[in-house]
Amino acid sequence: MEAGEWVGSGGHLVPLLDGHGSDLDASLLRRLYVGHFLARWGARMWDFSVGLYMIRIWPDSLLFAAVYGVVECSSVAVFGPMVGTLVDRLTYLQVLGLWLLVQSLSFIVAGVSVTALLVFDDLKDKSFPVFVLLVSVTNVSGALAALSTLAGTILIEREWVVVICSGHPAAALSKTNSVLRRIDLSCKLLAPVLSGFVISFVSTQASAVALALWNVASVGLQYWLFFSVYNGVPALGENVQLRRKSAASEIVAPANEKQRYGEEMSDWRVGVANYLSILPCWDSWAVYMRQDVMLPGVALAILYFNVLSFGTLMTATLDWNGIPAYLISLARGFSAIVGIAATLLYPVVHSWVSTLRTGLWSIWIQWCFLLLCVGSIWVSDGVASAWMLMAGVAASRLGLWMFDLAVMQMMQDNVRDSDRCVVGGVQNSLQSIFDLLTYIIGIIISDPRTTILNVYDPQDFSLLIAMSFFLVTCAALIYTLHVYLLRKHLFHLDKIIAKLEW
Repeated sequence: MEAGEWVGSGGHLVPLLDGHGSDLDASLLRRLYVGHFLARWGARMWDFSVGLYMIRIWPDSLLFAAVYGVVECSSVAVFGPMVGTLVDRLTYLQVLGLWLLVQSLSFIVAGVSVTALLVFDDLKDKSFPVFVLLVSVTNVSGALAALSTLAGTILIEREWVVVICSGHPAAALSKTNSVLRRIDLSCKLLAPVLSGFVISFVSTQASAVALALWNVASVGLQYWLFFSVYNGVPALGENVQLRRKSAASEIVAPANEKQRYGEEMSDWRVGVANYLSILPCWDSWAVYMRQDVMLPGVALAILYFNVLSFGTLMTATLDWNGIPAYLISLARGFSAIVGIAATLLYPVVHSWVSTLRTGLWSIWIQWCFLLLCVGSIWVSDGVASAWMLMAGVAASRLGLWMFDLAVMQMMQDNVRDSDRCVVGGVQNSLQSIFDLLTYIIGIIISDPRTTILNVYDPQDFSLLIAMSFFLVTCAALIYTLHVYLLRKHLFHLDKIIAKLEW
């Protein structure tokens, strides 16, 4: 065991991070993790259940589920940069209170409106305006919940973690990032199991009520846990003041762009950034364009325009191709387990190679596993093809989540304190734009069994597989270009040649 670590429950190594010396003890770190777990559990319950709610509300069609996805992704895409700017301007405690209040109220309202729609299932026939109103309230509440969750993600994952780990080796930051991502993926694995159990053995209405009650019961505990971490780490209170002083100094005496944002920043990025800065509400995008980590961020965002995940489209296609629901659930669970394994492997790989190379290896590992999905296109047996598709998607999560952690750590390490919240908001906005395109496909293909304009049937999912693989290839090439531009090489050919000669 390395110095500065503590063995927690289950034998996992937990870094003992302190703000200045030994201010933060292991109990505060556990509170951070537990608070993050409670927040992510409620969000993951909703993410899984909302698709089922919408299918129950409008049976035999993915239309309502896809429309909800469009509303949620559009809200994050449009307002994500504003959320990042808001987090940057408010104090940490103000963001914390606003995040938890809006998130919990949004989920409560959404739970109540969904319950009403499910209980009064003939509402669209008897009172269509009320039906539309309740569906609209559900969509708006979900969008507000997504925006508040984004604020919490920026606060905890992009701000607090960086401040807490400052002054410590890079391994401390990578391990903490991995633990937080592992908590999220564990919630993604287990929350659907609980929600699915309630829906299957109790009722869908009971699941919606449970979601609302969960948020009522947990919001106070979440605030106390995060507030105790804030009080236990003096650096969190100091960082806001330092960030504001830094921003003020930039306004009084702005420096040359290339000196401020890195000597290697290309002229085209400066030009685009200056162009974007004159547009209203696009200041955040201009800041994002000036970052040296822009290309890795774009590569990560492109991965969101992808049907090769256990999302609505792929799940519906597998179901309509005759794969039993329990097998799809097991495959989805295995996919989440592979993702959790990635969070365990990432700190190990990061300790061997740099963050930059960890990202390079990770995205190409994902690409290699997705070759299975491409191969499934030419398998004539439908069941065998579906199994190849599920295996390729599940295995590719190993590279995907390691790449996600690598890009996030690059942004934590290379983005200035005064820009970190803004960049985090824009990054999530960009990811939502690409995710939105996936949901638009879901609207076009809202019922693969009946076809839309006679241009689609379940067999044509192979076209979406090819499109997704092409986009992953583009993302991998963009990141590889970034590595080459930064290091001027991809491999140490001299070392490889020396070993071959030996």
